[in-house]
Amino acid sequence: MYICIAWLIISCQSNNVSVPPGNFILKSDTIIIPGNSNLRDKIKTTRISSAPYRHKLSASGIVKAIPNNYAQIASPFAGRIIKSFIKLGQRVSVNAPIFAISSPSFFEAGKAYYQSKQEMQLTEKNLHRQQDLLKNGVGIQKDMEEAEVAFELGKRTYENSIASLNVYHVNPDEMVLGQPLIVRSPIAGEVIADNIVIGQYLREDAGPVALVAELSKVWVVGQLKEKDVNNVHESDEVEVAVAGIPGLTIPGIVYHISEILDEETRSVEVFVECENKGRNLKPGMYATVQFTEKADNSILIPASAVLQMEESSFVFVKTSSNGYMKRLIETSGTDNERVILKSGLRGDEEIVTEGAFYLLDAK
Repeated sequence: MYICIAWLIISCQSNNVSVPPGNFILKSDTIIIPGNSNLRDKIKTTRISSAPYRHKLSASGIVKAIPNNYAQIASPFAGRIIKSFIKLGQRVSVNAPIFAISSPSFFEAGKAYYQSKQEMQLTEKNLHRQQDLLKNGVGIQKDMEEAEVAFELGKRTYENSIASLNVYHVNPDEMVLGQPLIVRSPIAGEVIADNIVIGQYLREDAGPVALVAELSKVWVVGQLKEKDVNNVHESDEVEVAVAGIPGLTIPGIVYHISEILDEETRSVEVFVECENKGRNLKPGMYATVQFTEKADNSILIPASAVLQMEESSFVFVKTSSNGYMKRLIETSGTDNERVILKSGLRGDEEIVTEGAFYLLDAK
């Protein structure tokens, strides 16, 4: 942007500036400014040098809740909601009750548990009886083996019924047949959505009726351009800014860089983890991620020194006490009113920073 502005200014000024004959001498590619030329006081130069510089790049992104810190809570069975234990904005702990539902399917699951428990107890008694008979010489080996198989099958069915109840955080030892199912939160966090309606009937395929999220940490998922992918690494420190809070920057860490490139946008997703104790970052917000590379030696030159001709950028280099030569350069970006040099100059050269448009008439 600065290069374009400089070129517009130079173009306008060069068209209106008349350089009197004898103010310069053109020798091959070198412009000589004689000692008596009135241009000598109008041209200012600066000696450039390389110095440590941190290259910066930015990417747009969206704030998202971390998946492991986000829970959509729905009923595992069809049934009717009979009680709610939460309200919007409430903090809940792991396994905290969310709502109670009366469900015929849950009743059948409880019934299956009690039946499997009774059957296992009966097969266990029969096994002990067959073992005693065989021990006293009046039993049959085959009957005892069949009792062992029946006991193992009954035990397996009983264990499976316990496992199915544990999935719903139900303690079989405290369960009463016919009791409602208490649906609990799998994570600790804040209730950010509460759509529970007492008396509402939920089908088996019903969506979640409550959302719990832990938003003390969030992700900012940015889109990093293909050309910048190799300049960003996991664990890099970044800064995040959101349009809704001007002037606020939030530190973050690069958590993960996607291995897949989006062929349409030619960009890669970068996941940045940010502390969010103040709840300034809200899921869905647009954000800008500012990446900073490790410092390396770079040359930055004033934007006023860079001239543009068609698709080429160039500067005038001072070659002697009164000689100047046009030099093509490549740039890699801008930093305020400075241009980051990619190639074309050495770190000890002197370039024209003011009055370069006077030299254009000599070329």
